[in-house]
Amino acid sequence: MWRWYGPVASPQSDGANELHGGLGLIPREVLQKVRRIEITTRSMVRDTFAGSYESIFKGRGMEFDEVREYQPGDDIRTIDWNVTARTGWLHVKKYVEERELTVLIVFDASGSFDFGTGTRLKRELAAEVGAVLAFAAIRNNDKVGLLIFTDEIETFIPPRKGRKHVLRIIREILHFRPRSRGTDLAFALEHAMRVVKRHSVMFCISDFRDAGYEKALTVANRKHDVVAVTITDPKEIEIPPIGLLEVEDGETGERVILDLSRRRFAEEFREAAADASRVRDAALAKAKVDEINLRTDEDYTGPLVRFFQERQRRQKWRY
Repeated sequence: MWRWYGPVASPQSDGANELHGGLGLIPREVLQKVRRIEITTRSMVRDTFAGSYESIFKGRGMEFDEVREYQPGDDIRTIDWNVTARTGWLHVKKYVEERELTVLIVFDASGSFDFGTGTRLKRELAAEVGAVLAFAAIRNNDKVGLLIFTDEIETFIPPRKGRKHVLRIIREILHFRPRSRGTDLAFALEHAMRVVKRHSVMFCISDFRDAGYEKALTVANRKHDVVAVTITDPKEIEIPPIGLLEVEDGETGERVILDLSRRRFAEEFREAAADASRVRDAALAKAKVDEINLRTDEDYTGPLVRFFQERQRRQKWRY
């Protein structure tokens, strides 16, 4: 099936328009976008998402804290027999809930993300959403990492804490220029499981325009908590009848001329887009992966709020 991505214009920056940043030379317009995203998303996290994030993403298991003398009412299963034998007095192991989480943003940098027919590209929307999730994580003292992929692993930033680290992640998403243009989601998920050993929350931000990732997605979600953040542009769903148009496949570079005035073509395009969405949704449902569905022409706050609310409802029913 032919997939339409419009032509993409990459702004060229001269030397006077570039600044030194933590990642080398960063175009001024990218730094301005980073600052705008930080201002917008930090206030949004503080006012809307912080409490919800903490309530639905909790640390897994218990970690050892200390050994103390036995007290009436203590669980005898926590007795530390080695210390007891050594001291002659009953001692128990004390555990605390492991609160700290690792959050990994798995970001699709394939050619289809450099597309947008409204006020922003899919990549720019992905950066904003990634920023919201990252700031929510560091507000709760969690670590955040980034894995950028195409049909290869483009870059990996190990999970760390702190505002500067989150700003670096946002800059990477906005400014990173991949070596390749294709997509291999299965390979990205398999690599993520190799580099992140402990249980993590993985936000996979992609348009899921790929095939053969179902098994890797299922395995990843068994080991981690995978959340699919799907990003779509309205012109990937329906094309207006504007006559002849030359289009380019953002991943293969192939160009063709389409006659969009043909009513049958518009219907076939709409049907193909609907079929692709059904296949994607079925794969996510089979893997038991939650989905946050976003569009470049709509505000993302509502879908994020609904995601948090639905998760909270499910956890209340579970317990």
